[in-house]
Amino acid sequence: MKRLLSALLLLLLTSACASTAPPTKNAEYYLEEGEAHLEKGRYEDAIASWEKVRDSYFSPELNILAELKIAESYFLSERYVEAATAYEDFLKQHPDHSRTANVLFQLGLSYFHQMLSPDRDQTATRNALATFSDLQKRFPDFPQAKELADKIAQCRERLTEHEMLVGEFYLRTKQYEAASNRIHEALTENPAYGKKDEAYYLLGHAYLMLEQRQHAADALNSLFREYPASPYFTKAQKLVEKKY
Repeated sequence: MKRLLSALLLLLLTSACASTAPPTKNAEYYLEEGEAHLEKGRYEDAIASWEKVRDSYFSPELNILAELKIAESYFLSERYVEAATAYEDFLKQHPDHSRTANVLFQLGLSYFHQMLSPDRDQTATRNALATFSDLQKRFPDFPQAKELADKIAQCRERLTEHEMLVGEFYLRTKQYEAASNRIHEALTENPAYGKKDEAYYLLGHAYLMLEQRQHAADALNSLFREYPASPYFTKAQKLVEKKY
C-alpha cells in the first residue's frame, strides 16, 4: 500500500509539473506573441517579438512573414520613416515576391504620409509619386487601382503647388524667364492642375514682362476663355491695360 501511494503521489506531482510547464518559445510562439501585442496596440513589443523570429530562426517563409509584420507595425504606429525603410529593404531582398504589389503600395503610403506643405521640401512627395507610378505601371490590374490613381493625382497636385510658389517667387523678384519656365513646365507635367486660372495669370504676367506677346496672349486668353468667373480674370485685364 505504501508503494502504491508513493507511485500515485509521484504521478500527481509529475502531472502538476507538466501542466504548469511554460510553452516552448519557438518561432511560432513569437509570431503569435507579436500578433497579441499588435491587437492591443503595443507596437514596440510586437516588433520586438517579430525581430526574434527574423534574427533567430532560419526559415525563409517565417523570416519573410516577420519582415512584413515589422513593417506593418511601424506603419500602424505612424513611424513612417521606419516603415518606408522596412518596405524598401523587403523589396531589395525579395524583388520577385508574390506580395510585391502590396508592399509597393504600402511603401508609397509611407512616403505619402511624410509629405510636407507646398512651401516646404517635396522629397517625400516625389518618392511617393515615383513609387505609386511604378506600381501602376508594373501592376495595371492592382485591386486598389482607383485609390492608387487618386494618390498619384494628389502627389502631382502638391508638386505643382510647390512649383507655382517657386514661379511666383521668381516673378516677384523679377526673374521673369525663370518664372515662365518653371510655371510652363509645371502645367505641362500636370495639365489637370486645380488652380490653372492662377497659373495662367502668373504665366501671362511673366511673358508680358519678357515682351513675349504671343505667349502672353495664349496664356491670358486661356484664362479668359476657361475661367470667366475667376478673380484672376479682372487682375489679368488690369495687367494688360497697365502694360499696354
